[in-house]
Amino acid sequence: MLDDGWFGSRRDSTSGLGDWQVSPQAWPAGLAPLAEHVRGLGMEFGLWFEPEMVNRDSEVARAHPDWILSDGAGGAVEHRDQRVLDLTAPGAWDYLYDAITGLVDALGIAYIKWDHNSTILAAGHMAVGTGGGARHGAPAVHDQTLALYRLLDALHERFPDLDVESCAGGGGRIDMGIMERTQRVWASDCNDAHDRADINRATMLLLPPELVGTHVGSGRDHTSLRNLDLPFRAGQALWGHMGVEWDLRSASQEDKRALAALIAVHKNLRPLLHAGELVHADTDEDEAVRIEGVVSPDRTDALYQLTGLAQTTTWPGAPRPLPGLDSARIYHVRLATPVYEGLNYPAAWTRPGGVRLPGSYLTTTGIALPVIHPDHMLLVRVTALEAS
Repeated sequence: MLDDGWFGSRRDSTSGLGDWQVSPQAWPAGLAPLAEHVRGLGMEFGLWFEPEMVNRDSEVARAHPDWILSDGAGGAVEHRDQRVLDLTAPGAWDYLYDAITGLVDALGIAYIKWDHNSTILAAGHMAVGTGGGARHGAPAVHDQTLALYRLLDALHERFPDLDVESCAGGGGRIDMGIMERTQRVWASDCNDAHDRADINRATMLLLPPELVGTHVGSGRDHTSLRNLDLPFRAGQALWGHMGVEWDLRSASQEDKRALAALIAVHKNLRPLLHAGELVHADTDEDEAVRIEGVVSPDRTDALYQLTGLAQTTTWPGAPRPLPGLDSARIYHVRLATPVYEGLNYPAAWTRPGGVRLPGSYLTTTGIALPVIHPDHMLLVRVTALEAS
């Protein structure tokens, strides 16, 4: 997905937003060669838009000042140097529809990241023309929302296979109305895997994991400046709609090989991750270690994630149940990915070959826990054995 900066005079955050034409300065040959190159690598091409926002320093704002939401007296609250485009203003909706559909058609776009980075404040309709009228200063949020829904509906009618991700500074617009019209959400602009453990968990209480964008970031997070190991970063991303948010030109060959292996794990497990039932092993015993999992509908396959969030108070920890399994079956319990270096008090199931245990035992007593350090995790695969 090509992010912000491909259009108009958008060389920084102060200019060009709303001018949805490919910049000849940034892309002298246009975007078609890039889109073809991406597809040649076996991937789909996506593009970033923020259709509901404009910069004052943009061609569209200069040509149509009455397309900008205001308090009715000409005032508008700015955030990130941008204002809100009134989708109900005559011509504004058509302008966006024509601009977006033209690019989707021309470039074969499969995926749109639909961003929304400003709160809608002082949201009144501007005068229609110079003479004012009944709409001048009228509250706009309700009509604006319905116009957005009509725009997304029209795009999907034109392009039934187009995927749209809802992003609003991350998860600022995740609701049932927007989910009817988008195929995934970006849970948060904070991509720190430590923080994402809580963010993803909360978001996935509302949405299934396959609808939640979860990406592997670089070693040093851009929001927290925290440095985290690649297996932990990838492990948090593996559960959802996995992607990579990292300039891989700066990655070492070792990291690239490790990332490729972890992506392969995700692809192999995707039928389970995106079709199973999400389960949580909530407990008051040791909140430093969190257990979540996905169990197949027939209870024959499961994956659990043991995440260290803080320093545990017990060495080693008490056994923890694995919810969702069939108590009448026997299961093979083993690691899905290698243990990290320095793991203390490894349990029997972490050793080569794993262990075989009844479902009745796993769902009540559970598995012994090694000492899982903060910002580390283990993936546990549990599969049913055939009855003899």
